[in-house]
Amino acid sequence: MNHEGEKHKESTQVTRKNTGIHKLLNETAVSTYEDVIDIVEAKIELVKIELTDKISLLSAVVILSVVLLIGLAYLITTLALLAGELLGHTWLGYLLVSLIFLSSFLFFAKIKPLLLRNMIQNILLSVHDYKK
Repeated sequence: MNHEGEKHKESTQVTRKNTGIHKLLNETAVSTYEDVIDIVEAKIELVKIELTDKISLLSAVVILSVVLLIGLAYLITTLALLAGELLGHTWLGYLLVSLIFLSSFLFFAKIKPLLLRNMIQNILLSVHDYKK
């Protein structure tokens, strides 16, 4: 009989552990853990979405830049051919266009090296509506 009383006492203690404050604390801890896991998973998904957004923006800029460079190359060639026709020799047109580009390079590289950098910085700041 004494042995049965001990079993009854143990089962009562086990039942008490799963009820009342202990049960509430256990449910709260489990719920908090699950909420933290859900928040971390949501943050990871958000980072993935933001990363794919930035990659797609960068890809679009690269593609548009390549298209712009090809268009500029054809425009420069057209201007060189036009100048060559006006001057009577095709090579003179290409020479004139080349001299314009080389003189621009020398101007921005040697005479006014900060001018181009400041112009680009002002353009980038104006895109983001930042006023100095």
